[in-house]
Amino acid sequence: MSPSQWDFPVELCCRPMAFVALTGLDVIYNAVHRAVWDAFCANRRADRVPISFKVLPGDHEYPKCRNKRTSYEWHIPKGILKTGWMNKHLNLVPALVVVFYELDWDEPQWKEKQSECATRVEIVRQSLQGRNTKVAVVLIQKKTPLPPGEDVIASERAAALCNACDLSGKSLFVLPHTDHLVGYIIRLENAFYEHAQTYYYTEIRRVKSHKEFLNKTTHQLLFVRHQFKIAFFSELKQDTQNALKNYRTAYNLVHELRAHETNMLEIKTIAGFINYKICRLCFQHNTPLDAIAQFRKHIDVCKKKIGSAELAFEHAAWMSKQFQAFGDLFDEAIKLGLTAIQTQNPGFYYQQAAYYAQERKQVASVLCNHEPSVMYPNPDPIETQTGMLDFYGQRPWRQGVLSFDPNDPEKEKVGILALQLKEKKVLHSELIITLLSNAVAQFKKYKCPRMKSHLMVQMGEEYYYAKDYTKALKLLDYVLCDYRSEGWWTLLTSILTTALKCSYLMAQIKDYITYSLELLGRASNLKEDQKSRIEKNLIKVLMNESPDPEPDCDATSVKSSQKLWADRVSLAGNNIFTIEVQDFVPFVQCKARFVAPSFHVDTPVQFDIFLKADCPHPLRFSKLCVGFNNQEYNQYCMVEEVYQKNELFTQGMLCLTPGKTKKFFFKFVAKTEDVGKKIEITSVDLILGSENGRCVILNWRGGGGDAASSQEALLAARSFKRRPKLPEGEIHWESLTVQTSTMIISRVPNISVQLKHEPPALMNEMYCLSVTIQSHEKTVAKDVKLTAGLKPGQDANLTQKTHVTLNGTEICDDSFPALLPDIPIGDLQPGEKLEKTVYIHCGMVGTRMFLVYVSYLVNTTIEGKEILCKCHRDETVTIETVFPFDVAVKFVSTKFEHLDKVFSDIPFLLMTDILSTSPWALTIVTSQLQLSPSMMPVDQLESYVENVVLQTGESASECFCLRCPPVSSGQSGVATGSYAVSWKRSSAVKSIPVRTVITLPHVIAESIPLHVNADLPSFGRVRESLPVKYHLQNKTNIVQDLEVSVEPSDAFMFSGLKQIRLRILPGSEQEMLYNFYPLMAGYQQLPSLNINLLRFPHFTNQLLRRFIPTHIFVKEMQFRELEW
Repeated sequence: MSPSQWDFPVELCCRPMAFVALTGLDVIYNAVHRAVWDAFCANRRADRVPISFKVLPGDHEYPKCRNKRTSYEWHIPKGILKTGWMNKHLNLVPALVVVFYELDWDEPQWKEKQSECATRVEIVRQSLQGRNTKVAVVLIQKKTPLPPGEDVIASERAAALCNACDLSGKSLFVLPHTDHLVGYIIRLENAFYEHAQTYYYTEIRRVKSHKEFLNKTTHQLLFVRHQFKIAFFSELKQDTQNALKNYRTAYNLVHELRAHETNMLEIKTIAGFINYKICRLCFQHNTPLDAIAQFRKHIDVCKKKIGSAELAFEHAAWMSKQFQAFGDLFDEAIKLGLTAIQTQNPGFYYQQAAYYAQERKQVASVLCNHEPSVMYPNPDPIETQTGMLDFYGQRPWRQGVLSFDPNDPEKEKVGILALQLKEKKVLHSELIITLLSNAVAQFKKYKCPRMKSHLMVQMGEEYYYAKDYTKALKLLDYVLCDYRSEGWWTLLTSILTTALKCSYLMAQIKDYITYSLELLGRASNLKEDQKSRIEKNLIKVLMNESPDPEPDCDATSVKSSQKLWADRVSLAGNNIFTIEVQDFVPFVQCKARFVAPSFHVDTPVQFDIFLKADCPHPLRFSKLCVGFNNQEYNQYCMVEEVYQKNELFTQGMLCLTPGKTKKFFFKFVAKTEDVGKKIEITSVDLILGSENGRCVILNWRGGGGDAASSQEALLAARSFKRRPKLPEGEIHWESLTVQTSTMIISRVPNISVQLKHEPPALMNEMYCLSVTIQSHEKTVAKDVKLTAGLKPGQDANLTQKTHVTLNGTEICDDSFPALLPDIPIGDLQPGEKLEKTVYIHCGMVGTRMFLVYVSYLVNTTIEGKEILCKCHRDETVTIETVFPFDVAVKFVSTKFEHLDKVFSDIPFLLMTDILSTSPWALTIVTSQLQLSPSMMPVDQLESYVENVVLQTGESASECFCLRCPPVSSGQSGVATGSYAVSWKRSSAVKSIPVRTVITLPHVIAESIPLHVNADLPSFGRVRESLPVKYHLQNKTNIVQDLEVSVEPSDAFMFSGLKQIRLRILPGSEQEMLYNFYPLMAGYQQLPSLNINLLRFPHFTNQLLRRFIPTHIFVKEMQFRELEW
C-alpha cells in the first residue's frame, strides 16, 4: 500500500450532486450545441440546482447491472463497501439521460426525423438495461414556440413523438435557440432535477426493500452497506436531513460489528468515512457543536482499536488522518461564515493530527527497524490485479476473507513485512511539518501566541530530524525571543541545545558562538559538565580550531560537518563577529553607571563598568571599550590586554571569575562645548578572543542589560528576601543600577550678584533696579557680560508693555526691548566690585519675573590640563506692578450738587480727586486740565496740587469752574478733555517725573429757555434787611411771557412784587429786587421764587431751584437790648 492510503477518496469528500448525462450534443463542431453546453456548465451560480452534467455519446456503454438477487439466504458478503460504488453513482450511472435532437415542428421530413429520434432513444435504453435511469428528449428548435394550445400541429406531433419514443409527456422538452437561451436552460435544469429526484427516491426504496431479506447473523456487513447507500442516495437527492439520520444509523451499526485484528482496519476505515460525512453535514446545517460532539465520540470509540500490534503505526496514521480531516472541515466551515474562538478552532485538531503523526513516526522507527539485508518480498503481496482493492480497508493478500484466523500465516507474515518496509520509506517529518504548519497558521489567526511558539518549536525539531538544518535553525531562532522575554528557561535551554546542534552541523560559526554564549549563561539549565564541554568547544572555535561534535547528532551529518569546519579553519576570511547582547542572555552581564547624574565642567567625569561572568571556569577577555554619543571621549575609556594563545586562562585585569563582580573605573575631562549637554553611554564592547584566532565582540547597547535583565530587576524589586552579607570589596549584583547618562553643567561661579530695588513698581515709572557684581575668583574674570530684563517665556501682553534701558533720564517707548542681552562689563579683578543700574518701564499692571544673568570666562586647571571655563550666575526677582494713584472725576453745580447733565452757557464745576494707592510717598509735581474745544473755562485754569506730597491713602482735590457753549441740535454727549498729572516717587529725587493723562468723561449738554441767578449776601442777621436781586435772562430767540410769584416763608418777611406777569425780549435780562427781613436765626429757607413760562410748560420750579439758593444762614442780632 502507498502512503496515500490514509487519504479519504475524492468521491467521499466532494458534495454529492445528481448525475445527468447529455447525449446528442456535438460540442466540438456544432456551434449551437456548444452554446447549449456552455449554458449548462459555465458560470454556475449558487442559486442553480445542484446537478453534475456530462456530455456522452449516444451509444455510450454504461456499467452493466447485475442480476437482481431474490434471496440473501445463502449469500455471504465479502466486505462492507466496494471501492468503486460511490464513484459509480457520482460519475458513471446517471439518474437521467437526456437525448438532444434538432427537430422543428414544421420539419418537412417529419416521419424520417421522428423515426431517427426514436432509434436514438432506444439505443440509450438498451445501454441502460436493468437500470432505473430516466430518459428524456430535448428538441433543439430554431423558432420560438407558440403558447400551449395555439399550435395544433405542435401538439399532435409532440404526442406522436412521445408514442414513438415510448416517453411520457413530462419527458419531452423543447429548447428554442434564441437570445434567451440561458433562461430556457435554467427551466430545463429544474425539470431535469425533478426527474433525478424521482430516480434517487426509487433507488432508496429499492435498497430499503432488501432489508427484509437480511439477518443479523450472517448479514451484519450488509446492514451497514445498505444504510450507507440509503444515506448516500439521500445526499444525491439533496435530502441532507435524512442523509444525516441514515449516516448516524450506519455509524452505530459499524461499531456493532464483531471486531478482530483481521477486520479492524476495515471497520475503522468505514467508520472514518461515515464520521466524515456526519461531521460535514453537521457543519453544513450550522450545528458545529453536534459535529464536535460526534468527532469526540468517534475518537473515544476508535482510539483503542489498534489492530495488529506489528502494524500499530497504521492506527497512529489513521488517527492522524481523522484529526486532519476534521480540521479541514472546521476550517472550510469557518470560510463559509462559521465563527470560531481561541479555545475551539481548527488549530487544535491539526495539532493533534501532528501528535499522532509523531507517534506514527516513533512506532514505525521501532517496528520497521529492519536490517538493510532484508529485501522487499517478491511478488509484491500488496499489489492487486486491478491496482485497487475491491472493498475499502481490506488487505490486498486476503480480499473478501472474513475469517478471524489467517488462512495462510506465511502470506500474512510476508504482507506485514511489505507494509513495514513501505512505512520505512515514508517521509514522516514532512507529514508532521505540514500538519504543524497548518496548526501554526490557525493559532496565529486566532491570536494564540504561546501555542504558535510551542508548535514552531516542534516544527523546528522535525526539520532537525529531517536534516533540513537551515529551516530548523530559522524556526528555532524565531521563537527564542518569546521564551526569553517570558522567562521559560527550561524550554529555552532545550531549544538552544537543538539550535546549537544545527549550527554545529552547518558549521555556522557566528550562530554556534551565540548559542554557546547563551548556554553558558544564567538562563541555561544545563549541568556543569555540559557547560564545561560547551565552554571548551567555544574556546576551540575562538582559537580557530574545530569543536568537538555535539552529542546525539546523526553520524553522517557529523562527518559532513567536520569537513565544513575544516574548511572554515583553512579559510582566511572575516574572523571578527559582533553579537548584540540585548537580544539574548549571554554568560557575561554588564552594568554601566555614571557616579553622579551631573558633573561640573571643571571636575572629571567618573563612571564605573561592572562585569559578572556565569560560565563554569574563569575566562579572560582581551579588550573592554566604551562608546559615547560624543565619540571623542571613547579613547579615554578603554582597557586592553595582549596575550598569547596559551595564556587564555591566566590571570589578568580582564579575567572574569565565575559568580564574582568585577569593577572597572574610568574618568575623563569633559569638553567646555559640552556644557549644558548630556553625555550618554551608547555602547559597551567586551571582546573575547584575539586577532590570531577568532574575535567575538559582545556589544551592549546603552549601559548594559540583556533580554532577561528587565524581568530580573522587577523580581528583585518585588522580593523581600534579605541579601546575604558579602566579603569586603564584593558587591551585590542586584543592588547595582544602570545610569547611562550624565549632564555636564557649567563651573560653579565665584562671583556674587546683589539686587537692590524698592518694590512694588509703579505703572509707567522708570523703576530703578541696582545690580552689584563682585568677583571672588582667584584670577581675573574675563569678558564679563550682563543680561538683564524680563525673563523670557512670560505672557506676551506683559512682554509688549515692559521696556528696559540703562538710561534713566528719558521715558521708554515701544522701541525699547524687554530684555537687554550681553551688556559688556569688561574684566573684573579678584575682589573687585561693580554696580550697574537698570531702569524698567512697566506700562501694565501685573506680576513680572525679571532675570539678571552675569557670565564671564576664567582659566582653571583640571587633571593637569588648563581649560577656559565659561561661568555664569543668574538671579531672578519677581516684581509686582501697581497703579500709583486713582483719579475720581465728578460734575457738580455751583451749589455743589451732583449733575447728570449740564446746561449751555450755565457755569458748572469739575472736581478731580487724586487718591494715592502707592505704598511709597508720591510727589505731585503739577497737574494740568486740557479742555476740549466744546468746553470753556469761566476762570483762569491753574494747578492747585503743585508739589503736594501724598502718603498712602491720602488724596488731593481740585475744582474748576467751566461752562459749555451752545451745542448743535442732535448732539448728546460733549467731550470734556483730559487731566494730566505729573508725578514721581518722593524718594527718587533725581528721577524724571512721569506724566499720567486721564481722559475725562463726556457730559450731556442741554439748552435752557430761561436762566435765573440771584445776588444775595452770604448770610443775614435777624431783624436786619436782606436785599436779594434776581436776574432773569431769556436764552431763546423768542419773546418769553412769564408769571413770577413769591411764596412766603415763616422765617422771613419780605417786600417786593409778590406776583407779576412779565415779558422778556430775546437775549435780554430782567431784574427783580426784594428785601427779605429775617425773623429767626439758623439755616433758614428763603421765600420761594416760582416762575411759569407760558411758552415752555416743561420748565418747572424744580429745575429753577438748581440755579438759585433756597436756604441761607441767619445770624443772631448783633446787639441785644437790656431787659430791665
